[in-house]
Amino acid sequence: MATPEQPRENLGQRRLGRGAFVGIVAAGVGTLFAGGAISRATGKITRPLADNLGLAGIVPTSGWRIYTVASTMPRFDPATWRLTVGGLVEKSLSLSYADVRDLPRVQQVSDFHCVTGWIVKNVTWTGVRIDDVLKHARPTAAATALNFVSSERPYEDTLTRKQAALPDVLLAYELDGKPVPREHGAPLRLVIPDMYGYKSVKWVEQIDLVDVPEDGYWEQRGYDRDAWIGRSNGA
Repeated sequence: MATPEQPRENLGQRRLGRGAFVGIVAAGVGTLFAGGAISRATGKITRPLADNLGLAGIVPTSGWRIYTVASTMPRFDPATWRLTVGGLVEKSLSLSYADVRDLPRVQQVSDFHCVTGWIVKNVTWTGVRIDDVLKHARPTAAATALNFVSSERPYEDTLTRKQAALPDVLLAYELDGKPVPREHGAPLRLVIPDMYGYKSVKWVEQIDLVDVPEDGYWEQRGYDRDAWIGRSNGA
């Protein structure tokens, strides 16, 4: 695989420069190939929350490494933010933050795998299934894929309709029982636990239904379009 351009990484409040991040990724390349074995050993990585499990029982996860491709992270203003849905649909949508939270609410616990090798286990996500958004837009028969556009320009990525409909894929607005923080993609981020993290677009503000899948930000820089854990990117 071609060596891709590397993103910026934030560890806590500290931003690492390009050189430091390249060192981290170099160390992580070896664990990338072990990721397949790790994934296969853990089995199913998504666990729905029990109906009677309250948010007070959620333990915040740790071990995250925050990557950015722009010089600053987007800021969220609930008064002006909108999620737009367009492209090959019968009805274009413009949803406020409150509109999104009014859609059927789901919770799940899943492990988050980065392509560089690190894993955060037992992450609690709360949000909406993509199909519960799309049913209001009514995609046309020609729509075979969804392009997720981030407010962190120029980041975007694509899932097929089949991938987006997997039972553990969602648009998350809460992380570990609290609103998704800015560094994790506030107010809304894509979560697809069966794929490496670069597919989980942060700061989602637009979903376009398209007729063919397109290469996203990291696919254009050498990564696989279908980022299945343990079955892609040299695993």
